[in-house]
Amino acid sequence: VQLVESGGGLVQAGGSLRLSCVGSGDTLEDYAVGWFRQAPGKAREVVSCISRTDGGRSYADSVQGRFTIYNDNTQNMVSLQMNDLKPEDTAIYYCATVAGTSSGGNFYLCQPRRDNSWGQGTQVTVSS
Repeated sequence: VQLVESGGGLVQAGGSLRLSCVGSGDTLEDYAVGWFRQAPGKAREVVSCISRTDGGRSYADSVQGRFTIYNDNTQNMVSLQMNDLKPEDTAIYYCATVAGTSSGGNFYLCQPRRDNSWGQGTQVTVSS
C-alpha cells in the first residue's frame, strides 16, 4: 500500500492542524498505521499509532492530550488532529504502516513495518 500525507502548514503556537494519510493500492483496513515526525537535525520519532482492527492507540508523551489519531475507513484514511501546537512540534510528518500489539485500547511497540515505504511527508511549522 502507498501512503500519501497532506494537511501540513504554517500555524501560530496554540493553533490546530489536521493531517491526513490516504492509502492507495490496497485497503488500509489490513494495516496498523502510525504517524512519525522528523525535525531538522534530529532522528525520526514516532508520534502516534492506531490499530485498524480494534482502534488501540498510542501517543508519544510529548503530544499526549494534544493530538488525536483516528481511522476513517470510508475514505481509506487515517488522520491526526493536532491541537495546542507548540514550536517544538515543527517537523516533517510522515505516516507509515506499522507493526505492534494492540490490547485494551492501547497500541504497544509501534514501529514501521519492514516493507513500509516512506512518502514525502507534510511540513508542519509552528511559529512562536
